[in-house]
Amino acid sequence: MVNPETDILDAFATSEKKVRRRALLPWWIKTFTWIFLVFGALAPVGLIFGAFGAHFDLSLYGLKTNQPLSLLGLSIMAMFLLKGIAAFALWTEKNWAIIIGRVDAVVGIAVCVFVMVVYPFIDEQSGFRFFFRLELLLLIPFLLRLSKIKAEWDAATS
Repeated sequence: MVNPETDILDAFATSEKKVRRRALLPWWIKTFTWIFLVFGALAPVGLIFGAFGAHFDLSLYGLKTNQPLSLLGLSIMAMFLLKGIAAFALWTEKNWAIIIGRVDAVVGIAVCVFVMVVYPFIDEQSGFRFFFRLELLLLIPFLLRLSKIKAEWDAATS
């Protein structure tokens, strides 16, 4: 026969051991999560202002423009929106947060490499100049950290 008192204590003990997914994130990812939550929320606002003819500076990963409705401007806003979605998913501990975070990191790394290797040859304004993108120093550890915590994330409860 099962002792009801033991079952209650076991249930309480196991509920205390559950790990919040947010606790798996280091402080620097939590900090950037809040930053990109704000910028991700501003991307649609920027698109609306751009539709009314406003011009403002947009810059990400070395890509710069002051025309939000240009191909480059829309691309930058789309990347900010992707970052905002990834930040929202990580902060709210969604099941798919690690996947979208890794997609965001891979896109960021690819754009940084493009800006370092290809973009200097096609940018007519500044000519050829090689710049190492410092964002890579955060994007690569971000990707590695998300890959490292994926199993724990999937096992943890939100």
